[in-house]
Amino acid sequence: MKKTDLTKGNVLRVLTALALPIMGGSLLQFAYNLVDMLWVGRLGTDAVASIGSSSFFIGLGYSINAMVVIGGGIKVAHAVGKKNEYETKAYMNASLVLNGLLGLLYAVLLLFAGKSFISFLQLGNVEVEQNAYLYLAYSAPMLFFAFFNLLFTRLLGSFGNNKEAFKISAIGIIMNIILDPILIYTFKMGVLGAAVATLIANVTMFFLFLYKGRSILFFDKTIGIEYEKVVEIMKLGFPMSFQRILFTLVNIILARMIAIFGSDALAAQKIGLQIESVTYMVIGGLNGAVASFTGQNFGAKKYERIHEGYATAIKIGGAYALATTMIFLIIPGPIVKLFIHELTTIEIASSYLRIIAFSQIFSALEMITNGLFTGIGIPKVSAKISILFTVLRIPMALLFIQLFGINGIWWSITLSSLLKGVVAYLYYKLKVQKQYRCDEGDEKVFKGYNAQKG
Repeated sequence: MKKTDLTKGNVLRVLTALALPIMGGSLLQFAYNLVDMLWVGRLGTDAVASIGSSSFFIGLGYSINAMVVIGGGIKVAHAVGKKNEYETKAYMNASLVLNGLLGLLYAVLLLFAGKSFISFLQLGNVEVEQNAYLYLAYSAPMLFFAFFNLLFTRLLGSFGNNKEAFKISAIGIIMNIILDPILIYTFKMGVLGAAVATLIANVTMFFLFLYKGRSILFFDKTIGIEYEKVVEIMKLGFPMSFQRILFTLVNIILARMIAIFGSDALAAQKIGLQIESVTYMVIGGLNGAVASFTGQNFGAKKYERIHEGYATAIKIGGAYALATTMIFLIIPGPIVKLFIHELTTIEIASSYLRIIAFSQIFSALEMITNGLFTGIGIPKVSAKISILFTVLRIPMALLFIQLFGINGIWWSITLSSLLKGVVAYLYYKLKVQKQYRCDEGDEKVFKGYNAQKG
């Protein structure tokens, strides 16, 4: 499989080439989510609420998986940048083993503790609770394969090869789109049909990754497992993983607050989140592109090139986020009506989009900056920023809910996103950019930074 050198060539073209496959995968994922919600939405508000409730705990699994995906991705990218074949393979081995163990353990946890997880939300609707648990149980084996699919995607990105990952993701998502209506309606599986469709798609993607990426994505028995490499990956990936875990736990607590307003409110949030994901088609692609681009250039000590790449990504991401802000402000209602027909749900979801619109630019700023922090091996910086302001959502929601009702929860999310974006950017400008500065033609190492980042 082709390995791409990200330390050479026009920065805009290199970033675009990296980001487009990720964006394409996000676009396909958005298309899948769109179709998925269209089909599930026809089952009614309770069906949407069931999937929305279980999705928090599925997201918790992805947050745990991020430790390996991020830590392994950084280490492999650095090794590739240094052209160290042995280290590349050693970190690959460690990532694969750790990922498999985490995937298995979390799948078992969902099967045995899933009912307790759903009960915590206090949904107050027996049918919604039952369907939510069954969806979660069927999603448990899916997550084992999804963990590997996410890792494979990130590892290929570390080699500068996102195109193959995009092709495989496209196949999986298209399969999901086709299977959804067949399983949900033809086989009359309802909500469970959506879970089974996702399972089949992820299993297919898993084996395609193993086949297409066989020259890269394999366990090298001649090297085995170097446990110090496992520890390095865990230490590097844990801050960002912990950030995402905490983020998900906060969302679970917020979901419990939202449940007070009924299943209409839970369904509205689920629909709002799916629509909002249109922002991440581009921003998520830029995050991954900046992380891989920065990782290789950091390994090659091309520091000014890192700054240029970051500035370019900010311009692209900011323009796109501004466009989505205007869309969410001007036409939220017609978009929501594509998914659901209950008037109460439409009203709540439209309010969600109008309020969350003010966070789009700042969310883009945070995600792109986090990509840079990840690439230079300091994900704990973005983790600390995110942890602080994400936790603040709970007291802000408790306060705002007294003033604005359910809209108070949406305002707490928006305000925290604004603060995270601003603080992340200021940290980059005031600290990272100064310490990672090279004079023109000077290839000196950033003074004192490597000693500080640990």
